[in-house]
Amino acid sequence: MTGDFFGSETMTRPQLQPPDQSLASRFRPNSLETFFGQEHILGPGKLLLRLIESNRITALLFHGPPGTGKTTLAHIIARKGEDHFVLLNGVESSVADIRKCVDQAKQLWNSSKRKTLALVDEVHRFNKSQQDALLPHVEEGWIRLIGATTENPYFSLTSALLSRMQLFEFLPLTENEIVALLNRALEDQLKGLGKYQVEAEPEALIHLAKVCEGDARKALNALEVGIMTTNTFSEKQAIAFTLEIAEESIQKKAIIYDIQGDQHYDTISAFIKSIRASEPDAALYWLAKMLQAGEEIRFIARRLTILAAEDIGLADPQGLILANACQASIECIGMPEARIILAETTVYLATAPKSNRSYAALESVLSDLSKERTLGVPKALRDSHYPGAKKRGHGKGYQYPHDYPNAIAPGPFIENLKKYYEPTNNGYEKIIKERLIKWDKSKQHQDFNP
Repeated sequence: MTGDFFGSETMTRPQLQPPDQSLASRFRPNSLETFFGQEHILGPGKLLLRLIESNRITALLFHGPPGTGKTTLAHIIARKGEDHFVLLNGVESSVADIRKCVDQAKQLWNSSKRKTLALVDEVHRFNKSQQDALLPHVEEGWIRLIGATTENPYFSLTSALLSRMQLFEFLPLTENEIVALLNRALEDQLKGLGKYQVEAEPEALIHLAKVCEGDARKALNALEVGIMTTNTFSEKQAIAFTLEIAEESIQKKAIIYDIQGDQHYDTISAFIKSIRASEPDAALYWLAKMLQAGEEIRFIARRLTILAAEDIGLADPQGLILANACQASIECIGMPEARIILAETTVYLATAPKSNRSYAALESVLSDLSKERTLGVPKALRDSHYPGAKKRGHGKGYQYPHDYPNAIAPGPFIENLKKYYEPTNNGYEKIIKERLIKWDKSKQHQDFNP
């Protein structure tokens, strides 16, 4: 089986460390007291803390971005309890590994009444068969389970497994928490960088905290790279960790973006809502984030087209035309130049007058159709071109608009029909509104004898 099997007694012994173990690995907290962040679930009186302290864990799921402490906390829980600890990995472990884990858990319980705690790291990598293999054993209590994932569990895990787990979301660490963690690493002489005389500029640590996106692992590793590659190490010579070195150490800011998960949906939502709110700067920010993260440009263009019809509508009919042109253009051009077309379309739609009245009118009609009796087509409007149609009265009384001044027939075409479309005073739709008002007055005063 992949992963290690070990009891709590072996966990208290000094562990051998690889010679090139990174600072983030060496400096991993081993107790709740040294754990950083996640006060919303680990603060005094919070459910997760109560579960840990009372040793009442059955099945937990930790989900959140990388470097927020999911796996670390699972190890801390294992150390705190007296259970046999098993580490599985969603990438490498198979159904056979799960069965072997359960068999050993049963043997251990029968021989010594000790329970088994299994940590499944990257549990979202388990397919349906692997997830189903866990279900009966978790439900029967042979193993206590902690799953850790960076994915949205509602997308990546089966509903059956989710229903048996208590979910806890891990949030990115705050800038203050990252800075405090980095300072502690600089002071710690055993696991950290305390044996080196480091003079770190506050601005340098703040920079790492900002650009690491709440990922403690990324911040710690950048700090180590910056310090270990600066100057020749001497007990008498201090190492200056400056803002310039910090910028070089972390290089490019990481964009947290999962194409199939939360960030994909949340970012496109923010993008569309920014355009709808007529905020071009915000819309361009979210567009840039999606492009930087490698989002599918066709997806972005499709959403712009939908927005043009839904939120801009007849206030600016050119919006839909431009959005369609954008879709066609990016197919021909592709990245990186396609970003120019997407930016132009985004700014145009964000700064266009807005109206959703045509869309809202349709939704209102559909709602009425689902609740009320459907109206029949009046005989005057029915097709009268096929043989026998006129004998049935089809087309009788139809008022041909072009026989009347300004091509406005007296109507109404449907008696007592509710008014659905109410144009706004925004953009071109104001012209439509004035036109409809003029036509209504014309119908009231005009002689409609053709």
